[in-house]
Amino acid sequence: MNHVTVIGSINLDTTLRVKEMPKPGETIHAIEHFTAGGGKGANQGVASKRSGANTSFIGAIGNDAAGKVMFELLEGEEINVSGIKTIDNESTGQAFITVDESGENSIMIYAGANNHVTENLVEDCKQVIETSDFLIAQFESAISGTMRAFQVAKEAGVKTILNPAPAVKNMSNELLKLTDIIVPNETETELITGISLEDDQSIELAAKKLQELGVELVIITLGSRGAYYNFGDQSGFVSAYKVKAVDTTAAGDTFIGALASRLETDFSNIEEAIDYGNKASSLTVQRYGAQPSIPFENEIKETK
Repeated sequence: MNHVTVIGSINLDTTLRVKEMPKPGETIHAIEHFTAGGGKGANQGVASKRSGANTSFIGAIGNDAAGKVMFELLEGEEINVSGIKTIDNESTGQAFITVDESGENSIMIYAGANNHVTENLVEDCKQVIETSDFLIAQFESAISGTMRAFQVAKEAGVKTILNPAPAVKNMSNELLKLTDIIVPNETETELITGISLEDDQSIELAAKKLQELGVELVIITLGSRGAYYNFGDQSGFVSAYKVKAVDTTAAGDTFIGALASRLETDFSNIEEAIDYGNKASSLTVQRYGAQPSIPFENEIKETK
């Protein structure tokens, strides 16, 4: 069983289901409204735990009702929450999500307490990181904390996984040099590398550019096509599972958490682990919400 630690965001999501996205200046009626646990970091932690990994979390919440809800949700998943800090006079992170009938979403995020996931918090959680097999991070919390966490992980021989989302321009080369595995989608890949992903050749070229920047294993998620990986002299596409998507929220997070639960630290089972991640995300997109949509190990294993 892998030990996966996630450092990153914890958000309470508010979702509106609509027939189609509103145009600028337009007022429309929503079909449904609900709240649920979210945040890319928390989603990845839940996905990892539900796939059987021993999972720990490093993050921050506000001393408010939303923070209490999120702490209890993660604790209820039996995730090690000792690395979650409560910040006074700060709001818990929030995400506001609009989902249309085709399953596409639009998301606005208020970081709040996620900006307090700093080097000091990482120093308090060094032992958790050092005893992990994988450390996962994203860009929804303070980058300084992520950088320090990756330094601690590399010094301890722990494999680092970076999900460069939300996409940022001029990403730190120092952080890339500390990254063993990067998992961007098409948009994020193009933004980081400057290469437009138009065909198989450009996908391979972008992956090699990421490796030149210091990353060992590149996994580019390609939506309904699946994922492309490049590692040493190994590369290839792993097909997605064909399903009808109703909400793509947390699909990428589910993929990463599920992948980390299965991947060997020498990457020897890379195609098998990606296929498992694809199965998991194919179930997520058939359900509404972030954490409520993330499947359990037994459901994933039953997927054909």
